Amino acid sequence: MNKAMKVGINRIEFSTTENYLALEKLAEAHQIDPAKYLHGIGQSKMAVPAPDEDTISIAANAAQAVLNAMTPEEVNTISTLIFATETGVDQSKSGAAYLMGLIDIHPNCRAFEVKQACYGGTAGLQMACDMVRARPEESVLVVACDIARYQQNTPGECTQGAGAVAMLITADPDIIEIDAERGCYSADIMDFWRPNQFKHALVDGELSKDAYLNVMTSSYQGYLANGGKPLDQLEWLCFHQPFTKMAKKAFEHLSAQYPEQMADKTDAAYSISQQYGREIGNTYTASLYIGLLSLLDNADQDLTGQTIGFFSYGSGAVGEFFSGTVNKHYRNAINTLENQQKLAARTALSYDTYCQYMYQLRDYDQANIRYNPTSGSNFRLAAIHDNKRVYERVLEPMSKAA
Repeated sequence: MNKAMKVGINRIEFSTTENYLALEKLAEAHQIDPAKYLHGIGQSKMAVPAPDEDTISIAANAAQAVLNAMTPEEVNTISTLIFATETGVDQSKSGAAYLMGLIDIHPNCRAFEVKQACYGGTAGLQMACDMVRARPEESVLVVACDIARYQQNTPGECTQGAGAVAMLITADPDIIEIDAERGCYSADIMDFWRPNQFKHALVDGELSKDAYLNVMTSSYQGYLANGGKPLDQLEWLCFHQPFTKMAKKAFEHLSAQYPEQMADKTDAAYSISQQYGREIGNTYTASLYIGLLSLLDNADQDLTGQTIGFFSYGSGAVGEFFSGTVNKHYRNAINTLENQQKLAARTALSYDTYCQYMYQLRDYDQANIRYNPTSGSNFRLAAIHDNKRVYERVLEPMSKAA
């Protein structure tokens, strides 16, 4: 593996649902002060999937957006499609295989799914970087997508969300070079899990917060031991955000442990990365990278040459601390205005409609069911027929559209 080679994110796109629930409405239904959600956990809205949206359809929108920005020659360099999720739709067939049938990608590549709670997106990213370091003429498409769902009227309900990120990993990337140095830490911790028979996650909230912070410390120490940069050389910090207030807790934890390294940092070092997550909610594997895109889109200064420290956490538990440097071409490789408009154009749901979409209409246990077009998305779940998921692509493939 050539550690000196520049490898990283050449393109990045995100997608989310077309509908959201304002958390004031959830607070009203729960008869609590809205400040508990708006300030207590730092969330203002949660993305809510329509009946015909799932992790595959949401992921396809992000992946296709990356492909749309590529030439046919560039698409042909994709050797691997990695799909990261903890809310997969099948216990055997990978989400990547479904994506192969929906998006404009050639069939001569490997496609598979990875899972380790919210860490899966980073597992895919680092695997892709190592692949490209070994074969720099190739590229890898990493797609992370999840729908966070908790049992109704439980404390976790307010942190729900849905979204996807697609990243093209190449040599000499236009957006951000990912450093080869990294620090990892894994342990068997029962802080968050979802047994096969459950449609919603189970969580020990206090244990999970403590595990997140402890694993972050161990991961950062490993990163330093492997030659990584100290915190005072990292201009920005992006943390996994199961809810946006957790990024603040992570920042304060590092500040308490490493006061000299953190002395010159203000809340702006992490808070810009919270803006999109506050509007979307928890997206598990995609959360960290939606945070990255939020920083790239919303920073009011040129980030060229500046270094970002990343902490990725997946309950159960795995953590990784790593870093990357922003390329001078990054603004030309992201769609800032489109990303901001995507969030602004969504439709607010009533509380009753939210309950229908999230809790009453998602009976995937049926062998046969049709889903009416509801989302208006370019890709949708059309039916389950004889226990087989049937997806529809609303827009025509690029070759036909041309």
